[in-house]
Amino acid sequence: MTDTTDRAFTGGAYGIGNENWFSGATSLFRRRYARDPAGADVAVMGIPFDQAVTNRPGCRFGPRAIRAASSQLAWPGGPWRWSGDPFAALDVVDTGDLTFDIGDLAAFPATLEARAAEIIATGAKLFCLGGDHFTTYPVLKAHAARHGPLGIVQFDSHSDTWRDNGTRIDHGTMFFQGVEDGVIDPARSVHVGIRSANDETHGVTIIDADAVADHPPSAIAARIREIAGEGPSYLTFDIDVLDPAFAPGTGTPVCGGMSTNTAERILVALAGVPFVGMDIVEVAPAYDVSEVTALAAATMAINMMGLFAVMKGVPDFGTRATGTL
Repeated sequence: MTDTTDRAFTGGAYGIGNENWFSGATSLFRRRYARDPAGADVAVMGIPFDQAVTNRPGCRFGPRAIRAASSQLAWPGGPWRWSGDPFAALDVVDTGDLTFDIGDLAAFPATLEARAAEIIATGAKLFCLGGDHFTTYPVLKAHAARHGPLGIVQFDSHSDTWRDNGTRIDHGTMFFQGVEDGVIDPARSVHVGIRSANDETHGVTIIDADAVADHPPSAIAARIREIAGEGPSYLTFDIDVLDPAFAPGTGTPVCGGMSTNTAERILVALAGVPFVGMDIVEVAPAYDVSEVTALAAATMAINMMGLFAVMKGVPDFGTRATGTL
């Protein structure tokens, strides 16, 4: 009998596949492992780093938890909000986790930036699994070195633009530094779901949690698209943008956030925005309940794969009509 088990090792490039959700290696969505993503459309990299957190640690285990939860979304037919299988003609490989010296904190940003640049140079789009939100900044720098200043679409309960002295490794200040360094173009950047006080916007548009609650997802997405424009943008999704009822497993939960349904609907409506890379961060499984946070993160990730598929032009793939009575 031909061995067709465990697509992480034996699967081909395309197709979502069909395996037991509870077994096998935990690559993201059962994609094949490959340290060198040359020729692939999207490269997944885990970043198991949480030494920049200001509250509860533990999101170093986030990549593992998201991968494990993602296995139950890798089933025939594709994700519900899309018209088909995003992997039908989208080659996604899982490159495993970043390796770094846990005892040399000062070296970490350069280590991550170099690995991100190495992956980007192959032509694959980079999709990262954090880790705390500081991990986004070295990845942004690697992208900006290739594309110039980036618009950033940030789903988050915190702006992460508090001022610092330019040397901190801190998951609450790095986007201030990104604006200061010219890595982030604030005119094309937007923070979505914010519900923590920071009087300085540094030119970034704020769509706070109340605005999200008061407007339909389609309107929120339309405003994001207007701000991002046609230039290169980066999508970063901090899981704490969701209300703790939907994502308790995170380091700095804030009440009053959006539901997974709302977040999904906004994400899907961003199809066609030219994102050069994406990530999902701050999943801390030690504080999770029945893996609901990891599953929420994996659900956002499968929708992001849909965005990659639309950008590639996967045949017969797009958003599915929903919401009829």
